[in-house]
Amino acid sequence: MSLIKKSFQKCKIENRPALLTYTVAGDNSKIKSLEILNKISKFADICELGFPHNTPIADGGQIQTSSYRAIKNGIKIKDVFDIVKTFKAKNKSKPIILMGYYNMIFQIGENKFLKNCKNAKVDGLIVVDLPYPENKSFAKKCFKKSICFVQLISPTTSSDRMKKIVKDSHEMIYYISMLSTTGGKLKVRPASILRNYQKIKKISNSKNCVIGFGITEKTIGKLGKADGLVVGSAICREITRSIKRRQNPVTNVGNMVKKLKSKII
Repeated sequence: MSLIKKSFQKCKIENRPALLTYTVAGDNSKIKSLEILNKISKFADICELGFPHNTPIADGGQIQTSSYRAIKNGIKIKDVFDIVKTFKAKNKSKPIILMGYYNMIFQIGENKFLKNCKNAKVDGLIVVDLPYPENKSFAKKCFKKSICFVQLISPTTSSDRMKKIVKDSHEMIYYISMLSTTGGKLKVRPASILRNYQKIKKISNSKNCVIGFGITEKTIGKLGKADGLVVGSAICREITRSIKRRQNPVTNVGNMVKKLKSKII
């Protein structure tokens, strides 16, 4: 059984959603990024780690700022894999999902990229700009490497398309809560989000589905019926605040994620 599936099973036994956190690899340095990842992994059930990208089309200002800091500090794709490999050496049972854009994979080559993922012990991948069904071939390659390819579903996804995506998905699906970039204020009522979410679960209750976009300390408790909840921009915002105030982002982000966890237990 994969680490991702084990994490969801553990959370279901505890009768709560899984907490997924997102940070950008290399923000605000390679060392600090690893320290933050180690700290929040004590409270997060699954850690998402983003490739810093200069044109992150799905990401709002907070994640863009994090990416800019990482790129400015010279973080390369090799460094991202180094961070994961070092993290997994001490946190063997903690699932980690890499999130990024297809052009980086294309430049390296799909097979070489997946080999690097396997060597670093990556558990899953989210590729924002490689939609279904164009991603079917790459998703199959991931499956053969025992890497979970996470399919995305949005509020505008039709019922027919949703059924096809769910059928072809691996063990985790990501539901985008609203039509926006990351970090935007949650403009949709939690009850409405959960109604759309239940449409996915009715197609296949055996697939784990997480909700992301617009989730903060104020809203996370209202979405507790989901299999998992993703918090990213709020964490990146806290890193930025800590740097501006000359405080330790590792401590501050750790405290924040601990508080987020308390809202769903």
